[in-house]
Amino acid sequence: MALSNNVIGAINFVSVLLSIPVIGAGIWLATEADNSCVKLLQWPVIILGILILVVALAGFIGGFWRIPWLLILYLVAMLILIILLACLVVFIYMVTIKGSGHLAPSRAYLEYRLDDFSGWLRRRVRSPYKWDRIKSCLSSTQMCPELNQSYRMAQDFFNAHITPLQSGCCKPPTECGYTFVNPTYWISPINNAADMDCLQWSNDQMQLCYNCDSCKAGLLANLKKEWRRVDIILLVTLVALIWVYLIGCCAFRNAKTEDLFRKYKQGTYT
Repeated sequence: MALSNNVIGAINFVSVLLSIPVIGAGIWLATEADNSCVKLLQWPVIILGILILVVALAGFIGGFWRIPWLLILYLVAMLILIILLACLVVFIYMVTIKGSGHLAPSRAYLEYRLDDFSGWLRRRVRSPYKWDRIKSCLSSTQMCPELNQSYRMAQDFFNAHITPLQSGCCKPPTECGYTFVNPTYWISPINNAADMDCLQWSNDQMQLCYNCDSCKAGLLANLKKEWRRVDIILLVTLVALIWVYLIGCCAFRNAKTEDLFRKYKQGTYT
């Protein structure tokens, strides 16, 4: 049984290592400006990663120090965490399956429409109270001012591959027909009633298009891109955890079988 317990301990050490990419993915999301403003996914991912770490440590201790009740607790708790992780992977995939950019005439960057995204994501930015908080956070970043430093000429800007968030929040929609002065300052056309976002645009550097639906769509496009990256990390971790868990279950069963056989040989098995 000692060998099986050592195997269980070693396997749980692998589980400890597998918690690192989950925690790291959550921390990476927290460092991204858009996710830090929205505060939707990073904390569930970080908390789940920490729980996997704690449970794996419990299994590691139970394996090497031969504490059966701790191993049973590990098997039950890790199964629950694997199910939760699987649900999170599926959820992220489902809410990010919709939403893509649209080509604008003579532009390298894409533009985004709010209605293209999933209903769950849209509801996260539709509430005026929630959006005011997000908007205030976004406007305090350097994502729009840095465009003025990078692109002086109109054609350079039109050929730039800017982020979805910059495309939606830092400039008016192309269909509005505004004339370029710099990336965050545009001359209004005579008739700008093509879309409500055209009326929302302001050359005030604290306003810009932060009140536009295109800004909300750009934010969701950014979230989708980053969440998909995290989802891949979580999926790989999930598959690895399932394998580690199954091997751990087999090792635990073998350890119990060895223990029963040893007791039988000693004449203590009843």
